[in-house]
Order: sequence, then structure tokens, then C-alpha cells
Amino acid sequence: MSEEPLHEPDPSADPAAYLGLLARGAPAEAYDRPVLLARASGAGPAALAALERAKQLALRVRAELEGRRRREAELSALFETAHDLAGLRDLDAVLRAIVQRARSLLGTEVAYLSLNDPAAGDTYMRVTEGSVSARFQQLRLGMGEGLGGLVAQTARPYVTESYFDDERFRHTRAIDSGVRDEGLVAILGVPLTLGSQVIGVLYAADRRARVFEREQVALLGSLAAHAAVAIDTANLLAETRSALAELERANGIIRAHSGVIERASEVHDRLTELVLRGGGVHDVAAAVSEVLDGAVEFTEGPLPAESADGHATRRGDAWVAAVSAGGEALGALVLRGQPDLDPVDQRTLERAATVTSLLLLARRSAGEAEQRVRGELLDDLLDAPERDRRLLKERAARLHTDFDAPHVVLAARLDRPEAPATDRDGADRQRLWSAASHLAATRRGLASARDGGTVLLLPLGPGDTAAELALQTAKHLGGTLREPVTVGASSPVGAPATHPGDIAPAYAEARRCLDALRLLGRSGEGAAAQDLGFLGLLLADTRDIAGFVTRTIGDVVAYDRSRGTDLVRTLDAYFASGMSPVRTKDELHVHVNTVAQRLERIGRLLGPDWQSPPRALEIQLALRLHSMSAAVAR
Repeated sequence: MSEEPLHEPDPSADPAAYLGLLARGAPAEAYDRPVLLARASGAGPAALAALERAKQLALRVRAELEGRRRREAELSALFETAHDLAGLRDLDAVLRAIVQRARSLLGTEVAYLSLNDPAAGDTYMRVTEGSVSARFQQLRLGMGEGLGGLVAQTARPYVTESYFDDERFRHTRAIDSGVRDEGLVAILGVPLTLGSQVIGVLYAADRRARVFEREQVALLGSLAAHAAVAIDTANLLAETRSALAELERANGIIRAHSGVIERASEVHDRLTELVLRGGGVHDVAAAVSEVLDGAVEFTEGPLPAESADGHATRRGDAWVAAVSAGGEALGALVLRGQPDLDPVDQRTLERAATVTSLLLLARRSAGEAEQRVRGELLDDLLDAPERDRRLLKERAARLHTDFDAPHVVLAARLDRPEAPATDRDGADRQRLWSAASHLAATRRGLASARDGGTVLLLPLGPGDTAAELALQTAKHLGGTLREPVTVGASSPVGAPATHPGDIAPAYAEARRCLDALRLLGRSGEGAAAQDLGFLGLLLADTRDIAGFVTRTIGDVVAYDRSRGTDLVRTLDAYFASGMSPVRTKDELHVHVNTVAQRLERIGRLLGPDWQSPPRALEIQLALRLHSMSAAVAR
């Protein structure tokens, strides 16, 4: 029998060598060296196999660490971009920063951004980074022409590994010449959208064939979202400046009237100061009240057609100036206490309404941006709970959400008969998401649009229950939307900071509860599994049998325990005898009057409907479970 030759232990054959490579961040090719050295020193097959296994594990760890570092860098860049937007002063500078970050994060040779020109019906280059061709920098793409024209037309991201070999989009001589002049081969383009409107395209490109990963497409999409917010915010600021300039012109016209001059100047100065220091709608109303010597208040809701044309109109003893934007009625400024207004004062009220609409739009834009961030965090908890918990907690802290408190997951859906999807359905889901996001922000929670409805993650306050929270949420959302909203709740889950993996199962439980409510004909209500009786045992992940027994017959069990009576046994015999008092008395060997007295006591403890079929079924199930738990305890 042959024996394997003996060798002296070789330090190079120690799998722990890979720990050192990991610690100093060695390149991938360095991981082959321990195996080569061990083979050269004559290490046996077992040692070489162990080294090979250690090498593969170390490479996997290295890849995971590299991925996390890359993701951290991406998120850091996104937060830096958001910080730039918060201090927006120069739109061109911010767009250049976004394009530069896109090029840096995706590691491409070129990045650029184009904006749509509605008047010309095409899209044109706005910012480029890494481009060397003047022809390319001056390109204009018709809708559907080239990769960028296709993205602008369809509002969907497109990627090509080899531009000139890709026949999915229409090639034109001018575009192909510009791309060839720049030397581009692989191109990724994502749309810049405001609501449902595409306003441009953000690109990353290389001068060699390349495959863009799904994560890179998502990253470029996030940067595109920031670019869209920057453009929208800049437009709002321009509109504000335009409104203020208009107020300035009106102020110059009325200087011919001495008394009116002072009032107009005062309102102009005060509104300008309010806008610059970030004042709100009610601040504008208070300022105009003093200037016009009346009582001005902002009211929400639609107005009669004659009041919504932008002019101050007389309605009874009040003057009304519509607050609107883009054809959408946001409300009105109502002035009372001044039955007669001269034209200049009417104009002052109208200008105040214009400033109010701009303030509302700016607040809405900021709110929608925060809602998107809250939705992304909740989506990450549901889809990728294995992510770095520290990073999840930091993101929650930025949103003023306490991830160390117990939470409840709620699934909400508009109560509407099943029907084919329509444009209105999409608008309704958007309204539901917007209302839920506002509720989540006020409750220091999260909300996201999901599965045709909305999912919320709300903290559970002291003394609150999941059922109460579901009922409150259904009432709040239904009142806001003026339509029934059905809400199913999960059982309480632990702190998301330490148990992020519990959120996805809790959402599944909440959806089951939501579907059960609709099947039971309880649409428009809010409930948790504990509200659904024995059906809740099937829906809940916790299977709270003891809680079900307590909720169903707990008062009867407690009465027996404190008084030494036999009501539980009487109840069990009553159902076993087909709910016949006569057969029950034979089973218990007592007088029928005794049975009647016990059943009367049971009725007072359980309520008058305890013998109805649904309640009777739950009570019988609770009796069986109580009997089983007692037998197990013995």
C-alpha cells in the first residue's frame, strides 16, 4: 500500500492567508498566489483543495464588500445631489453636477443630458461631460429618432451595447454622424419625468461595447429624478420671481394714487419678505388682511366657474380671488369686511392669490420629493431587508422615523368593484398614495404604492392596537378621498431597526386581512386579524390561539374561575346537545331550570347575539381550543 509523501508544514498552504488579503484590500489576481505557492512547495491534494475552497470563499467575501462599498458611494452621491438641490441657486451648475456624478458613478467615458422642446417637437443637448465633438454637442433628436428620441417618446429607459448594430430605434444620418463623430458605442438613456410628463433624457455612454447592469440603470434613474426636481424647482423659482416682478409693475402703476400707493407698497414688501423667508399660506392671508383692512382667509376646494378665472369677484358680502395653477383649483383667498374695493386693491388681492398658488406648488413639490424618499425606504425594507441595518436606520432618522419602536404594517385599497384598468384607476391609486404618504409623514411612518394599492408602516403608540390603527387609517383615508378605503393590518412587529426581515411577512398578513375584509363584505372598513374571529387565526402569522379564546369566551372562563360555577361545561354540553335545554339537562344531570338560569348568565356575559350562527361557530371553536389547552396543561 503506497503512502503519500510527507512534507513539512508550509505557511503558504494556510487558508488564513486569505484573511490578510481581504484585510489589505488586495486585487483579485493576488488570490491565486497562495495556491500557486502551495503547489510549488509540494503541498498535498487535501491542502490544495482546502486552499482552493478558501480562495473561492474569500473572493465571494471580497465581491460582497466591493458591492457594499459601491452601493454606499452611490447613495452618498445621491444624498449629495439632494443637498445641492436644497441650496439651488444656478440650474446649470446643478445639472452639470448631476451629469458629472453620472459619469463618475457609472464609470463611463461620456455622460450628457437633453431636454425636450415642446415648441419644436424634439429634444436637444443641454449639458455634456466628457464629449469632444462639437457636432454631437449640438444634436437635436426628433421624437422616436435615435435612442434618446425613443426614451423621450416612450418614457422608458433604453440601453444598447452597440449603438450602430441596434435596430430597435430609428437611425438618422444626422444623429448617427454625431454619435460616430463622438465615437460612442454603448449608450444608456433614462427619462426625466415630472408626474407623467417627460421633460428630457439623462445618458451615460462608452466608446466601447459594454453591458450596463440593472443596478446601474436604477442609479441613473435616481439621478434623473433629482435632475427633474432641480428643473421643476428652478421653474417654480422663476415663476415666483415673475410674480414678484408683476407685483413690482403693479406697484409702479398705483403710485399715482397716494393712499393706494402706501397699501400696495406695504403688501408688496410683506409678500416679498414672506416668500424669501419661507412663509406659508396663512402668513400671506394675515399680511393682506392688515393691508386691505379686512379679514382674509384661505379656503380649499373647487370654486364656482365665475370665481375661477383669476380675477377677484364679489360674492355676497365677500371678495374671492381664485388660487390655481395649471388649470387646477387649489382654493381661494376670501376677503370679508370690505364691501367696496377699488381696482388697485382688487389687483392686490389677485396678486396675493398668485403668490399663494406658488407657495402651495413649492410646498407640494417638496412634499412629493419627501414622499418618494419615504416610499423608497419602505420598498427596500420589503424587497431587500438584508441590507445594512445601520444604513436603514440612518435613512429612517433623516425622515424623523423611529425604527426602534414597534410598528404595524397596513395594506390599503380603494373600495371599487373589479373592472378593467382605466386612466382613472391610475389617478385614484396616485390619490390614495398621496393621502397615505401625508398620513405617514404626520405619524412619523412610511408609505409606498404597491400591488394596486398602498402599504403603510406606522409606529404603534402606547396603548394602541393594530386593529385600532387600521380603523383610524381607513376613516382618515376615506374621509380625505371621499371614497371608501379598506385597510388590513398585520400583527405588531418588532423594531424595524433590529428585525427588518419581519416587515415583508407582516405585509403579506396585512394583504390577507385586506382580502378577507372585502370577501366578508366589509369593504371600507379597517381591521386586523384579531377582529376577524376564527378567520383571523388562519390569516395571522402569529396564530394567537390564547388571545382568540380570551376574546371569545374569556368572560365565561373568568366567571367560572372566580365563582366556582360550571358555565363553560354547560355551554359545551348545550352545543353538543344541538342547543336543546332539555337534552342539555340530561347530559349534565341537573334540572332544566338550572340550565335556563346558566344560559341566561352566559347570555349576559357574551352578549345577546351569542347564539347567532357566526358567533355560535366562533364560540364552539373557542371551547374546543380551550379544552385542548387545558388538557395539554394537565
